[in-house]
Amino acid sequence: MIFENETAPAALPPGDLSSVVLSRAAELGDKPALIDGASGRSLTFAQLQEHVRRFAIGLQRRGFRKGDVMAVFCPNMPEYGVVFLGVAALGGVNSTANSLYSASELSHQFKDSGAKMLITIPQFLDRALPAAADCGIKEVFVIGDIPAEHKNQCIPYASLLAEDGELPKVDIDPAEDLVALPYSSGTTGLSKGVMLTHRNLIADMVLSEMMNQVSEEDRLIGVLPFFHIYGMVLILCLGLHRGVTVVTMSRFELEPFLETIQKYRITGLNLVPPLVLALAKHPAVDNYDLSSVRIISSGAAPLGEGTEGDCAKRIDCQVYQGYGLTEVSGASHILPLDDPRSAAKRGSVGLVLPGTRSKVVDLESGADLGPGQQGEVCIQGPHVMRGYLNNAEATAACLDQDGWFRTGDIGYADEDGYFYIVDRLKELIKYKGYQVAPAELEALLVGHEAVADAAVIPSPDEEAGEVPKAFVVLKSPAGAEGKGEKPSPEDLMAYIAAKVAPHKKIRRLEMVEEIPKSASGKILRRVLVEKERAKAG
Repeated sequence: MIFENETAPAALPPGDLSSVVLSRAAELGDKPALIDGASGRSLTFAQLQEHVRRFAIGLQRRGFRKGDVMAVFCPNMPEYGVVFLGVAALGGVNSTANSLYSASELSHQFKDSGAKMLITIPQFLDRALPAAADCGIKEVFVIGDIPAEHKNQCIPYASLLAEDGELPKVDIDPAEDLVALPYSSGTTGLSKGVMLTHRNLIADMVLSEMMNQVSEEDRLIGVLPFFHIYGMVLILCLGLHRGVTVVTMSRFELEPFLETIQKYRITGLNLVPPLVLALAKHPAVDNYDLSSVRIISSGAAPLGEGTEGDCAKRIDCQVYQGYGLTEVSGASHILPLDDPRSAAKRGSVGLVLPGTRSKVVDLESGADLGPGQQGEVCIQGPHVMRGYLNNAEATAACLDQDGWFRTGDIGYADEDGYFYIVDRLKELIKYKGYQVAPAELEALLVGHEAVADAAVIPSPDEEAGEVPKAFVVLKSPAGAEGKGEKPSPEDLMAYIAAKVAPHKKIRRLEMVEEIPKSASGKILRRVLVEKERAKAG
């Protein structure tokens, strides 16, 4: 059975992403578009449009052309909007990098994406410059004051803002030309470039906004990272397209987050479950005036029904869930608050977007299933990716010739077409909304000379949703670092922490005698997961 939204989809505006997002910038003029929450530094809509124009001219003069890839390695800040839309205006491709990535993780993304240039901030140069050198990136632009020791290696961002000239005419085909190349973790442990076109992002932005509208009077908080598809499309692009003021935060800290909401009278919060949990339970919340908040959306990982209700009651606002993936440019399902049926659907991720189709298929046969039957959720629509960059095999495994994308998530739809996500077919761990591939951590663990075998699974955690937990089989004591000593769980967790981004750290580790495996030698993670859930229960 195929599920569709009864509402007719809005016509998608023509043009490239930059022109669509900024279509009302001149009209909105002096209204703040982007505000740095910590400093109050801001760009009005008119200034944003002008900076995008000047940035694109400056980039073009340095040889950046249509189809070239810009690696964007920055935290949330007003300039992120300038860079992202400026690259888009030239027909370039934004490959947004996780601000927590290590130099080796950055190097993989820069090489795979074929990045021509890199833009970052002074605080990230210790990782950015080694990665750029490893990949042959010659031009590294820096937003902010360049440290003296790196003056010869970097170019000031301000120098790109041309004082004169006209924005070059670029022939962009929104349906074919890429604009974003974020990276999504795969079960192999190597992240894959997700090819997203201008039309993909425009479609998801416009169709998502039909479900629960924001108005020009709203103020959104940009605390979820713009390098992630949720922040990129559903906060940055959608907010600016709707004429909303977006207040940015470079990272999440609870009290500064609460203070920013209070100071700027934020009305809409786009969050992930751990942040919703904090609003529902943390005592510090009572010290701030959050009465301006009217709506909270949660995505990137399942939100518990109880937490959803507790947060709505405490903040006195509406809370709803959505569902999506990088591969569908953001959201594919959203709970519509103006539908009277939604009141009884707490815990649901809602209906499929207008102009989008969704179905649930049997895990073995691939046959379509009906209401109440659990299987793999599939999506078809104008926001589904073109495929994975340089990886035809991975693309073919999840995207068929009719444009149906297999999400790897297990769920079901009820008789009203409301979807519920219950588990993941893929073995990715969702730590605070970030994807962590077990295979990557297992490979690193086995690389330790004291480790004979290892398996990594998601371990339930109230705050993070899930944390990576490792089961490790040690070699004989004589093999442990040549000292005849066994490393402790803390030693091994520190060993991994030094090699990966913070969200990938192993948070729990248990020594075992054997890793359960199938006859073919495949790790039976499900066995370990079931034991872990039983223990947590």
